[in-house]
Amino acid sequence: MRLRLVAIAAFFAAVSLHGAAWAQSYPAKPIRFIVPFPAGGGADIFARLIGRKLGENMGQTFVVDNRAGASGIIGSEVVARSAPDGYTLLMGTTGTHTTNPAVFSKLPYDSLKDFAAISLVGESPFVLLVHPSLPVANLKELIAFAKARPGQLTYASSGTGSSSHLGFELFNLMAGIKGVHVPYKGLPPATLDTISGYVTMTWNSITASAPFIRNRQLRALGIGSVKRSALMPEIPTVSEAGLKGFELGSWYGIFGPAGTPAEVVRRIQNEVVKAVRDPGMKDQFAALGAEPVGSTSEEFAAVLQRDLVKWAKVARQANVKAD
Repeated sequence: MRLRLVAIAAFFAAVSLHGAAWAQSYPAKPIRFIVPFPAGGGADIFARLIGRKLGENMGQTFVVDNRAGASGIIGSEVVARSAPDGYTLLMGTTGTHTTNPAVFSKLPYDSLKDFAAISLVGESPFVLLVHPSLPVANLKELIAFAKARPGQLTYASSGTGSSSHLGFELFNLMAGIKGVHVPYKGLPPATLDTISGYVTMTWNSITASAPFIRNRQLRALGIGSVKRSALMPEIPTVSEAGLKGFELGSWYGIFGPAGTPAEVVRRIQNEVVKAVRDPGMKDQFAALGAEPVGSTSEEFAAVLQRDLVKWAKVARQANVKAD
């Protein structure tokens, strides 16, 4: 019996040493970094930014692979079905992992069970934008204006069930107003039609919105972050402007397939933390109007759980379905 126990202990010790040695040699080859959206979008920009720095620090190339389609579902599924060896990673977003599960009745992946949440890279807040002809100067006036005209204001989103759509539904629920949803294929056309006056308002990132705000083509009434943006500090948060507790933005985080070795998860998360603390990286995030985070996998998993509950509740209350 004793010999058997000794043999078992020796086996697990050998496995542990092998795992530790393997993790120390990781990465031994280039890493495929899947972005489930087209090149040039927020997820792509963040993936290339952090991927370049991680590649420099870890001694291997992070090869960005844009696998766009179906609201980020296609690329996310590729990673969920990949070998959990640390060589296929995903730049996931609020949309791929929290709003998609809220609005699609059938997804080919489970946000919690099929992925290893590795590290939250950064957050980018949305700005509430209205056409300048709208006779409101601030958020409180917008809410009063909308309440006096139920169902008359139109709001553009990047598509049914998108973060910008659910953001408006949350806004409507908290403000006690009603509007008409106009879905677009992405935020650029939604923003352009708001500038043209075809729709009343939209959400977009502060980086994409800044030129239009400065040229007075759009009026910013509030930003969906906890604190004001360093890029445009004159814009109040939605919470301080009159809708206490409101938050809306997009986070960007690195996922691996479920079962990715804990040693690899720790290695990547530690490298992400190191990367986002780099002064040069901080400057690049600031130029994008984004906030660098760099979290542990446990902290990232907690954010994921929180937002899954939040957006499922909004979708249910507003009866939003994307399929």
